[in-house]
Amino acid sequence: MKKIINMRQMSDNQKGIIKKISATGEMGRRIREMGLVTDNEIQIQGRAPLKDPVAVKIKDYVLTLRNDEASHIMVEVETG
Repeated sequence: MKKIINMRQMSDNQKGIIKKISATGEMGRRIREMGLVTDNEIQIQGRAPLKDPVAVKIKDYVLTLRNDEASHIMVEVETG
């Protein structure tokens, strides 16, 4: 079964497909410039000790996002 959640709710090593980016303005532009666009597969690589930022693998590279940025990215994940 598939479910749509925001990236902030994903757990370590979980994979998903980006379905929607709700950020607008400068933040939305920066997110898209990093390659986080709809229909791309991502995987959570890990989190900092205080849970912010989060490391995300997309294609062949890893980038980090703050939790406030990750909250604007909706991802389809497999459940259970």
